Amino acid sequence: MPKKPSPAKKEKSASSEYSAKQITVLEGLDPVRKRPGMYIGNTAEAGLHHLIWEVVDNSIDEAMAGHCTEVHVVLHKDRRVEVQDNGRGIPVEKHATTKKSALETVMTTLHAGGKFGSGGYKVSGGLHGVGLSVVNALSDFVRAEVSREGKVWAMEFTRGKVTSKIKPIGSAKGTGTTIIFRPDPEIFSVLDYDIQTIFTHLRQQAYLTKAVMVSVEDRRGEVPETYAFYFEGGVASYVRQLNHNKVAKHENVFSMSKELSDVQVEIGMQYTDDLSENLISFANNIHTVEGGMHVIGFRTALTRALNNYARKNEILKEKDTNLTGEDVREGLTAIISVKVKEPQFEGQTKAKLGNAEVKGIVDQAFSEAFAIYLEEHPRDAEAIISKCILTAQARVAARAARDTVLRKGALDGLTLPGKLADCSSRDPKESELYLVEGDSAGGSAKQGRNREFQAILPLRGKILNVEKARLDKMLANNEIKSLVIAMGTNIGEQFSLEGLRYHRIIIMTDADVDGAHIRTLLLTLFYKHFPDLITNGYLYIAQPPLYRVQRNKDVRYIFNDAELEKVVQELAKKSGDSAKKVKEVVEAAQEVEAGEEVPEEAEKATGVSIQRYKGLGEMNPDQLWETTMNPEHRLMYRVTMDDAAKASEIFDVLMGADVAPRKRFIHTRAKTVKNLDI
Repeated sequence: MPKKPSPAKKEKSASSEYSAKQITVLEGLDPVRKRPGMYIGNTAEAGLHHLIWEVVDNSIDEAMAGHCTEVHVVLHKDRRVEVQDNGRGIPVEKHATTKKSALETVMTTLHAGGKFGSGGYKVSGGLHGVGLSVVNALSDFVRAEVSREGKVWAMEFTRGKVTSKIKPIGSAKGTGTTIIFRPDPEIFSVLDYDIQTIFTHLRQQAYLTKAVMVSVEDRRGEVPETYAFYFEGGVASYVRQLNHNKVAKHENVFSMSKELSDVQVEIGMQYTDDLSENLISFANNIHTVEGGMHVIGFRTALTRALNNYARKNEILKEKDTNLTGEDVREGLTAIISVKVKEPQFEGQTKAKLGNAEVKGIVDQAFSEAFAIYLEEHPRDAEAIISKCILTAQARVAARAARDTVLRKGALDGLTLPGKLADCSSRDPKESELYLVEGDSAGGSAKQGRNREFQAILPLRGKILNVEKARLDKMLANNEIKSLVIAMGTNIGEQFSLEGLRYHRIIIMTDADVDGAHIRTLLLTLFYKHFPDLITNGYLYIAQPPLYRVQRNKDVRYIFNDAELEKVVQELAKKSGDSAKKVKEVVEAAQEVEAGEEVPEEAEKATGVSIQRYKGLGEMNPDQLWETTMNPEHRLMYRVTMDDAAKASEIFDVLMGADVAPRKRFIHTRAKTVKNLDI
């Protein structure tokens, strides 16, 4: 077996010289092109879509200011994206400071826009004023058209540079702005927009901006498709949509809207029979993924309000302890939206709201409105508090179960699971834990791994579906108990990332239906009870090869069907085989059941031998190491949680107790299923 590499070490600097020569000054939009990740997060799928969000945010700002009622997004076949609105139109007159038109200033200057001084916008999502200029810098083509003062003005750019100066091109009936851009392939590794991702974002904007028509037209296919979103109910409509597959615990959705100290607060909420919280927060229509002061204020007020009502109405007796924050959050679906004049976001991508004053404002506004709601809806109030009390009782039982299982010392390496083949390294940053399906694959993985930094935990059978299981029942499951102890993070109230023993936890299951099911059960477990492992980038899915292709002594491992055809063509050409024969053998390989050999007659057509793998246990340790575990060659997917609401809905449909939504999901997708065994 070849020597196995250890995790990559940091290389020492080749030179210690540091003087004025090493100081680089980037001008104009050059910093954006040099470090695009600082402005849009990354240059993959998330960053690509972020370009649309930045342009749409400007249109939504116009809508929030009361000057825009329609926003229209168009996806063109040539990768161009068009965003139109009927707002006031970006000003086109000369700017006093830059001596350029206001439009050119906004398009080519960082931190330029109507969001810094007074009079432009009362509230704004595009806080930093970098939206349009960043899109301009990272696109190989941009055209801006502005309808204003009776004329249509146009201007074009390439990679942030002006290529066509501003000029009138016709008369305008109304006002508005149209931005057309094409992402630069020199910058982005992904260039295909996902229509579902765009739907989700635009639907959010429509919920949060009442009475504004937000639409998207996809012209990339043979037949254009148009979708439109328009909601009068605002956040209450959003809550109903999130809960449409869940059983509500009370009939009326609570919603409130109030302006206090120049901060607009909108909150909608409803309890369901779910075991987890689904809270989505926004500040100036920007999705604050990491929450912030508005979320803290809401949670504090919610716990206090429910305890006060329960004490006042003697639902909680004198001997009873107060409900905790954890008790009142279980099963809660909530939308929190605040609009602030001077928002203080943490990070360029605006993931967290930092305005300290917003905490008290949200607390006060919500407390007053929710107290009135509880008094006016006594049945709803009783249902909510009864659920919270049951949750508190379950929490006490779960704590006892957890303390029994995870007794003192269990996480210090003294009582690690016997079937865990641990690694010798004690540095979590370089350590990996493979979760492997069954003893057979576990045996191959244990023999094939690099013992220095790779640990193996075989899981026998299918673990418990935790979508609707409480903690005490979960910890009675031996596989889950072993996993929790092996990771070292504890679970529930005692969860802590500080105890994590591995910074790469890798799900490695077979490429068949059972393997996919086990992978889904594990993803459900991590999503529901270890979400911090996902958000911090510690969870991965290994991608074992689907095929082994051989011609004479040339052996290749193939991970997808597209690669299979390419490799077979390459190998077949060496013997002068025709494209028709290549196509025949590839189709034969794709049609056989997993674990079987391609029919002999098909192989004879090209001289290429193809085996389709079923399980990891079929590989000998050397093959498993080389194809799936060797850091130099392996293919892995990092699990992300970009859209928690969508993820929660999918898990609820696929893994929840209600069969009907799952049946509908399967029926609607039955005709599009391919490679069911994979």
